[in-house]
Amino acid sequence: MTLLHALTSPTAAVGSVFAGVDVCREAGLPLPEGVRRPVFEDDLWDLAEVVGLPISLALQHRRFNFAAISNPRWRLVAKELVMALLAPHHEAVASLARAYRTPLHVSTSHGRLAELIRFMKWLPTHGVTSLEDLNSNDCDAYLAHRRYERDEDDIVVGERSSGTRRLAALIVTDLLNYRELFTTDRVPADLRPWSGAAPSAIAEDKTGVGQNKTPPVSDAVLQPMLAAALHLVNVIGPHVMELAGQIRLADRHWSTKTDDLKSSARLPLAEINRVLAEYERAGEPLPVMRPHHIQNRIDAGWPIQDPLTPIAFSVLARQAGFRQFHSAWLSALRGPVEATLNVVGAERPFGRAAAHIEKADGNGTLPWTLPLHREEAITLIGVVRTAAILTLAAVTGMRASELMELQVGCRRPPEEYGPDLVRYRLASKLVKGQPLGGTRDEWVVVHDAYQAAALAEQLHDDPVEGNPLLGRFHFNSRYQWFRDWVNGPHGQRLGLAPIPNEHLTLRMLRRKLAIEIAYRPGGLLATKIYLRHVSTATTEGYASRPGGAQAELLAEVNGHEQQRNLELVLAEFRNYQEGILPTGPGARSLTEFFASIDGKRDQAAPAPKAQRSDRDVLNLLTKRARSSTSGRRTTAGSPTPPEPSASSSPAPPPRTGHWSGCVTPPAVRRPPTTPATALSGPSTPIAPRRSSGSSARRARPNARGSKPTTTGPSASSPKSTPPAP
Repeated sequence: MTLLHALTSPTAAVGSVFAGVDVCREAGLPLPEGVRRPVFEDDLWDLAEVVGLPISLALQHRRFNFAAISNPRWRLVAKELVMALLAPHHEAVASLARAYRTPLHVSTSHGRLAELIRFMKWLPTHGVTSLEDLNSNDCDAYLAHRRYERDEDDIVVGERSSGTRRLAALIVTDLLNYRELFTTDRVPADLRPWSGAAPSAIAEDKTGVGQNKTPPVSDAVLQPMLAAALHLVNVIGPHVMELAGQIRLADRHWSTKTDDLKSSARLPLAEINRVLAEYERAGEPLPVMRPHHIQNRIDAGWPIQDPLTPIAFSVLARQAGFRQFHSAWLSALRGPVEATLNVVGAERPFGRAAAHIEKADGNGTLPWTLPLHREEAITLIGVVRTAAILTLAAVTGMRASELMELQVGCRRPPEEYGPDLVRYRLASKLVKGQPLGGTRDEWVVVHDAYQAAALAEQLHDDPVEGNPLLGRFHFNSRYQWFRDWVNGPHGQRLGLAPIPNEHLTLRMLRRKLAIEIAYRPGGLLATKIYLRHVSTATTEGYASRPGGAQAELLAEVNGHEQQRNLELVLAEFRNYQEGILPTGPGARSLTEFFASIDGKRDQAAPAPKAQRSDRDVLNLLTKRARSSTSGRRTTAGSPTPPEPSASSSPAPPPRTGHWSGCVTPPAVRRPPTTPATALSGPSTPIAPRRSSGSSARRARPNARGSKPTTTGPSASSPKSTPPAP
């Protein structure tokens, strides 16, 4: 009996409400005709052929192996629980008060089964042989067991994520919520683990609270990574397509898999001489073997000085139409082969006579590749394919599931709206939050992404329309190989900048793109539409859900934007102090605002409060930074916010002494608390507070007349009267 037959052999499910049920039909999962349909009694539910499952879902997550549970009673419990999760509309499930009302995804149900298997393997090791004996202490012990990661010596080496802890709590909760459904064993009815708290609270899950936990990719990683990817796609890509064509031609005519090769014991002298003549006529070097094969020959007794030691005689034999080269032929062929070798030489078989290209760093030209062995050529093609994936991910923000749903032929015809106005579209599927099969959609992309998709099609092994363009891929492994290649001799030869050895995920690229788009005028809504944030863009509104996910993203984006605006305003203020005045719309009001902060000391009246550090300057500029967004957006006609421009305008009147209101006298200046190149004090600007102490009132004898203003009109506002010094 085979393993698959043993796993699919029905086991007893007497008394179960699901006995004899067709799993896929009950769960509403369509299967192609002719595929074996799993039934409830099977110990292996194979859902790999279910129509509509996303390509990103690995095969191992489509197969439910209940045989991993050794206890037959608990195995039936696991089947009943998973069946209830997949088919909540079954009459026996719908009557349960705390059962799910919508079916769980296949991947989610598989995750529940995997955790249930861990739980049922853990229970006997702690003296629990029946679910009826389960108590709150056992639940606490299992949660503690899953909370920490341990090494082989059972020493704690780290803490697992809140998602792992939540899944551990969910399993216990599911066994309690579905207990009336179980036939052979069930937890006590009065079991109240963790005092009835929700699994998310038990796991201390902060998902959805505060900012997004995924950090955006840093510029130090994004810049060299994206530059290398674009160089490989746009410059190296066309040559790699030719290289892929050479490999396909070789595989058809003289690879070990070629079907038309003959087996012969006779000496094919005439045929091999014909092949050698073709090499001489074309001026092509003879093929050489890979280094480890050359070493094998030397170890077998070939002289290292022999010029024929590195020659790939097996390739010559296949090109002549024979499957194998016999060593007995060498003595008769040595003369002709050496004669041809003296004329054309020997070299690796692929990537010969490579065209010259400009180096990525602009320092001259060089051949786009050195001659390669077949394995090296395959590696290079894989690196360029990874560059296409990185380009698509970085400039489109598509999720991994959406990238994997791209198909050959996904590029829609370009739409021209005028000179240099072309719209490019890629068709794919939305998977996250969508019903089985996903929802077809199109992404408007830039030309680089469109070219990356075209390159992926050209490098496809079977470019038939409708086939997956990228297929299922493991991004972490691909990116590590890509980074190692760029940082290695091949990438450095092309002049590519090294990529720092830092962690990178597709989510980090998506997060970076979201922040960059959200900086633009109207960027918040554009981000939600372009990145398909369906759950927030369609079910929440700014007014109706002030505390929802949209408001959280808005607050985060505003925080980033305010910090950026503050840096811009501070830079212009420093220019003002150096005598470089702003120009353009709103320049006069901005100059007046700077003058209100940096006004001359009034010799007749008591001086206003002296600003004692750069932090105080930042506090005064904070409100201006908050109002700068609206000013830039009303004066800018382009998508990017205009930077304040500097010109050689006349400098303000010369200042004498220390600047009142900005700089502390030397005797009382505080030392900086950060490196000398940074501002003193914390990096986050703190809005100035009105002091209520008596000392503050004594320091402001004439508060109405001498208090420096902390805000100025935006660049689009009417001219205002300068505040009193």
